Amino acid sequence: MDMETILNPEPRTQNPIIYPVILAVPDIQQKLAGREKIAFLSRHARGALEISAQKSGVELTRLIKGENGEPLPFDGNYWSLTHKTGYVGGVIASTKIGMDLEKIRPCSAALFRKTAQDSEWRLSNADPTRLFFRYWTSKESVIKASGAGIRDLSKCRIVKIIDHNRLIINYRDQEWIIEHHDFDGHIVSVVKNNFKVEWTILPAPLNNNAEKHVG
Repeated sequence: MDMETILNPEPRTQNPIIYPVILAVPDIQQKLAGREKIAFLSRHARGALEISAQKSGVELTRLIKGENGEPLPFDGNYWSLTHKTGYVGGVIASTKIGMDLEKIRPCSAALFRKTAQDSEWRLSNADPTRLFFRYWTSKESVIKASGAGIRDLSKCRIVKIIDHNRLIINYRDQEWIIEHHDFDGHIVSVVKNNFKVEWTILPAPLNNNAEKHVG
């Protein structure tokens, strides 16, 4: 698939579409450390956001954050970034949006207890490690969309598992629908609500044949 196809989406249907984009981090940059690493990952995530904006027909302007580090909308467009050592992501939308990704890995029982209550864990008998990161990234996506800090993670409640890739969170008396995607040992979540989600995963470096599109 050529670059023209990557950057220009098909004509929109009646259902609004969001285009979360994941970019792999080149091996050499994965070895960076400290501020240099954070700076690169931030720039790379904005590259993912730029592709998401192009797919949505939006021209990016200067990206500004608020006092608490929350992304501020521009021209009615909301945006969210996420990054880990191996991958970064970005998404743009016409309403409040949040996106978060994590590498699936073992974690402590104490972290399980901090992330969700027993009633939430009882909603599913799926693999507990994937479920943990499904819950974690879902709640992170919601607090990013709302502009709140990590302190509000415990105020998010998983109230319904829709299927393997979607669930519902209650936060501040509002329900949020979250969609997930699994790739290369990672899971990424985005606030779906009334949107149709079209995921794009791009290896590094970006080239004309690099796109993996998930409809």
